Amino acid sequence: MTISKYALLGIGTLAVTASNAQDQRPNIIYIMCDDMGYADLGCYGQQYIATPNIDRMAEQGMRFTQAYSGSPVSAPARATFMTGQHTGHTHVRGNKEYWRNASTVKYGVNDEYSVVGQEPYDTAHVIIPEIFHDNGYNVGMFGKWAGGYEGSVSTPDKRGVDEYYGFICQFQAHMYYPNFLNRYSKKLGDEGVVRVEMTENTPYRMNNADYFKRTQYSADVIHQEALKWLDDRKQGEPFIGIFTYTLPHAELIQPEDSILLAYKGHFCAEKSFGGDLPSRYHATDIAHAEFAAMITRLDAQVGQILDKLAEKGLDQNTLVIFTSDNGPHAEGGADQTFFNCEQLLQGLKRSTYEGGIRIPFIAKWPGKIKPGTVSDQLFAFYDLMPTFCDVAGIENYVERYSNPRLENDYFDGISIYPTLTGEGEQVQHDHLYWEFHETNMMAVRKGNWKLVVQNGTCHLYDLAQDLHEDNDLASRYPNVVSELKQIILQEHVNSDLFQVTLPQ
Repeated sequence: MTISKYALLGIGTLAVTASNAQDQRPNIIYIMCDDMGYADLGCYGQQYIATPNIDRMAEQGMRFTQAYSGSPVSAPARATFMTGQHTGHTHVRGNKEYWRNASTVKYGVNDEYSVVGQEPYDTAHVIIPEIFHDNGYNVGMFGKWAGGYEGSVSTPDKRGVDEYYGFICQFQAHMYYPNFLNRYSKKLGDEGVVRVEMTENTPYRMNNADYFKRTQYSADVIHQEALKWLDDRKQGEPFIGIFTYTLPHAELIQPEDSILLAYKGHFCAEKSFGGDLPSRYHATDIAHAEFAAMITRLDAQVGQILDKLAEKGLDQNTLVIFTSDNGPHAEGGADQTFFNCEQLLQGLKRSTYEGGIRIPFIAKWPGKIKPGTVSDQLFAFYDLMPTFCDVAGIENYVERYSNPRLENDYFDGISIYPTLTGEGEQVQHDHLYWEFHETNMMAVRKGNWKLVVQNGTCHLYDLAQDLHEDNDLASRYPNVVSELKQIILQEHVNSDLFQVTLPQ
């Protein structure tokens, strides 16, 4: 059996003490929104968008300033979280789609793809829901799956999830008023993932003005299902909720309620977007108002989740995390130049510059996390598997779940439980690693040195002096470049599906 080098350090092996009885195992709620930038929240410096609930969460918990996604785009970012592997090791490293050549079926007056979804997670490697299900946790997931197409070997029903509601396919999530959503519910007796038609939407065509007559808004529908699942949770029955909400990803659209009206007509400059129907992004004349209101809507949903935990008496024993899957987008009319006028970080979604991978990350856990803490601890999404195992007292997860049939079953994470709680000594990464085939980019961070590789060409930055990554120091420090290149060659395992150009 292959053992990760981190197992030798004792990572992920905090035992459940005798006093921590079975009925007191902590719960976890992990809220990962979609395409929110580092500076899109008030507590990270945003001045134009109201986020009172998330800001309050930061006041009551810990806000991280150097947290990283595992990838600059959706499916692989989620894969690094789910698998505890970086993108040089995990199987899913890009948004490989399975709907493009599918036949169509009818939903009302609309043609829809008969099979939707992305490349499946490798079933030979364990993922977080499977670990927690195996250890007696109820596992609920609401939002994007992005870990396998419908009918594939990797869908929520086959990977440890007890209750699921959302988008199996992230392309489907481009429409906030969809023709259907996906569900898997043990409670309702589902034998596999099923489609739930949005019958208030399907009488109206999705590719013309009738679309705006639709009323079933997916972000609200999914959120209500998540709240129902929380309502069923009881003291003494541990749970993990993985809420992969779609806001504020394009398209930029939502109900015209008090949240939108608070922004509509109130910006000194507005932006129009003509639509992109192949991407399923509909037109808007108020892109600034829509984007801002989508973030405030998300903030309201976070507040309702926190309120529900308190109402159930579960808040004191629940770790709640809020983060984003990657950096901000510029799609569907989104305008990051307008909202992040200081432009603290360079790059957007799909870039391995800081703007594409550095993300907001807030953790709240009463009695465990000191309120009002700001941490500069370096970590990435693949550190959350060992962290969650430590929170739940799941011992020796690497030894228990490594697959002996694999020549190398990589577990790349280091637990940040000591940083969260102050208990124990925090082990540090030697380096962090990223690659993304679509833009042919790679990156490695070691200390304050950051190497960005694009199309095989190396660019070196000192983040302590140059956070915006403007001054390429590669020619001045060839020995540093050589050292970081060696890390890339060490960490990258070739993928036939997601190929990148290694540094020259």
